[in-house]
Amino acid sequence: MAPYVDELPVPGTSTSSPTTPIEIVARTTSTRFHRDQPKVPTMAYNNEPYLGPTIEAYVGEQTTVHYRSELGEHIFAADLDTSLHGVSERYRGQPVTSMHLHGGATPPEFDGNPERLMLPHHGTALFEFPNRQEAGHLWYHDHAMGITRANVYAGLAGMYFLRDDHDTGVPDNPLGLPAGAYEVPLILQEKIFGEDGRQSLRSTPLVPQGLWEGGAVGDRGLVNGKVWPKMTVDRGLYRFRLINAASTSVWHLFFSNRMPFWVIGNEGGLLNAPVRTRSFMAAPAERFDLLVDFSSLAPGETVDLCNDLAPPFQAAVIGEGAVPRFCRFIAGTDRGDRRPVPTTLRGGRTRPARIPPIATPQRIRRVSVSQPYELRLPPAIMSLNNLRYADPQIEKPRAGTTERWDIINITPDSHPIHLHLVMFRILGRRPLRTVDYQVANPQPPIGTRWAPDPSDFYAGPMRGPAAWEAGWKDTVRAVGGHVTSIVVRFPTADELGFDPDAVFSSDPTQSWTRPSGAHEVAPPSSSGHAHHARATPVHGLATKDLQGYVWHCHILDHEDHDMMLRYRVVP
Repeated sequence: MAPYVDELPVPGTSTSSPTTPIEIVARTTSTRFHRDQPKVPTMAYNNEPYLGPTIEAYVGEQTTVHYRSELGEHIFAADLDTSLHGVSERYRGQPVTSMHLHGGATPPEFDGNPERLMLPHHGTALFEFPNRQEAGHLWYHDHAMGITRANVYAGLAGMYFLRDDHDTGVPDNPLGLPAGAYEVPLILQEKIFGEDGRQSLRSTPLVPQGLWEGGAVGDRGLVNGKVWPKMTVDRGLYRFRLINAASTSVWHLFFSNRMPFWVIGNEGGLLNAPVRTRSFMAAPAERFDLLVDFSSLAPGETVDLCNDLAPPFQAAVIGEGAVPRFCRFIAGTDRGDRRPVPTTLRGGRTRPARIPPIATPQRIRRVSVSQPYELRLPPAIMSLNNLRYADPQIEKPRAGTTERWDIINITPDSHPIHLHLVMFRILGRRPLRTVDYQVANPQPPIGTRWAPDPSDFYAGPMRGPAAWEAGWKDTVRAVGGHVTSIVVRFPTADELGFDPDAVFSSDPTQSWTRPSGAHEVAPPSSSGHAHHARATPVHGLATKDLQGYVWHCHILDHEDHDMMLRYRVVP
């Protein structure tokens, strides 16, 4: 695949309205990832050939989504591992889905719980996103139990920009940020292709087809669904809304000419001021709001977005290498947006309030990340707290409290840890003498909670977060052999406007039922017209009550087996 021959595509946009629901439909489709390759099967939302439209919503205005699945046979049917928790043989022909708004402060029934599954052609599900949070960079993607990686890798993901009166997304916004054609989403992924040009979930013949693989590192860089695309840019300022949407890899990103740029925001919104840098680290699910100034380039001059971080040792020993490049920017002749980079982003009448100092935690909660072994092929399992997803020993933080979570990663690799519902701040990372720690605290068989106090085994002082990751986060890169500390406040029902500990049905079509006197939105029929009564499709899956949220590693292979646990925010 020759680099830089395809134009960088930009996903379509769906604008949220308080009075008009957005329809999101998961479909089986096809796309051409590269000019010289054939069209191959993919999954996508709505009419996109791959991925989904960018949803634009407004703070304080609810986004209502009518979601349904029209998927055919799973394009990775032969790769699904039915030995994983919850994966049924049925999913090969009828792939289940569960749409999650990543970063959203969302009622539990609309959060995309991995056990709240939708079969294809089994009705419409309602999602209500209150948007009662700061403007920020969210995204939506599939979250189905045990097959999240297969569904997201196939294409079920899209951007979600939450706007407000400051960050309006239009050229005359009070912050002076680039907008319109100068605000561009960059969805970065890694991909493996087979000889027939199709996407491959497998990176090594050492793991037979149909068995879970611990994390497949791609050898092609994609941006917005194209392999190594190019983009002609005006010679001025751009705002790039960048996400690492890969299944596995952490990247160290920079421009080929090592030119400086500015990070202006993280997942939960803007930083207090732009951070000038020449590179940054991006783990799966992390988002970065960037300002890049191309005014110094001469017409025709090029600069590439690059990565030089090698894959984890386990991947390198079987021959996997780094994805060295993602896309090329070519300077055009137009001057573009020549406004200066803002000096301040928060504070004052025309800007959002400043990010406060990190709060003092009321309690410390220790959790662990490990890779215990079992008598199976492959032998590793990924675990949080030495538990499986279904184990009953879950975290129960109390609403209204501020906690410090010490994430004790005894593995040699980084794991991006994501908490649903909440945003948090990174306090810092501290190196750990992992061997001494494990010798003093032998790890029991999986199923017994294990996260001993690491205080006696630190190998150095805590280092605070990099300036470009010091804002509001929902995903943190927990570095291997370190204790990563975050500070998170768990909101109350009054603050949220809903009960975060409410019990709800695992059948997403049951969301159409409303308590007596509550507002009810009629679901659309298959023709797109609203019914006057609640839809009552036969869901075809066992129904049970669910409660709470999940937290997990966002390496999607790890999330599927079994580095994901439930948690509840209790009164």
